[in-house]
Amino acid sequence: MRSVIGCALGMAVTSAALLAGCSSGPSPQPQEPPSSTAPPANPSTGFTRTVSGAGDSVGAQPGSPSALYKYRFRQIDPASDRFTFQDRDLSFYFRPTPDALHFQVENRQNRPVWIDWERSTFVDPFGKTGKIAHASTTWRDRFSVQAPTQIVGLQVYGDYLLPLDYLVDPAGSGQQLHRTLFPEDTSAPQYDDRTFGADLVFRVENSPRSYSFRFKVSAVVPR
Repeated sequence: MRSVIGCALGMAVTSAALLAGCSSGPSPQPQEPPSSTAPPANPSTGFTRTVSGAGDSVGAQPGSPSALYKYRFRQIDPASDRFTFQDRDLSFYFRPTPDALHFQVENRQNRPVWIDWERSTFVDPFGKTGKIAHASTTWRDRFSVQAPTQIVGLQVYGDYLLPLDYLVDPAGSGQQLHRTLFPEDTSAPQYDDRTFGADLVFRVENSPRSYSFRFKVSAVVPR
């Protein structure tokens, strides 16, 4: 009789343990989505991001550290997988970035040439052609004549380019504030396959010479 009672008690304990093991724990709570690291919109301009100047990134992929997306570019006219072009007088190297179009130009001859900023133009990612700005252009220069830049013989000159109407009022300071060429927030994917570029006019031996360059966004991918 005792063995029957002991067996029954053992079965009861075992059943309780099994029921306890099969009972469900607290339901998992949904995880919060990661917060966006994109810079907030500037309330005074309405644009996602404005920058002071345009520091050239030396990384493999240009862009700001807080960017949600990164861009890949290619040079389509004149076509070059190295972002270069040269003739007997000048040699160009370009580096497109979300902030601006950086470039270097080498004067290959032993006599000066000039960049004629007043006759040079920029084509923005929306296809709008307008006056060009470079590193020394400020907000107050919008309605004045930009002085040409001289490149002496056998020397290299570096600068960056952007549309003049991308400049933003710096509220009395002397710094150059401007909209970026391309956003790096959640609106970036809509810029995939966009074309942009510059038409640079040089004075070579006192004759104007135009150099046209076009670039395309080949990919916009999340970081």
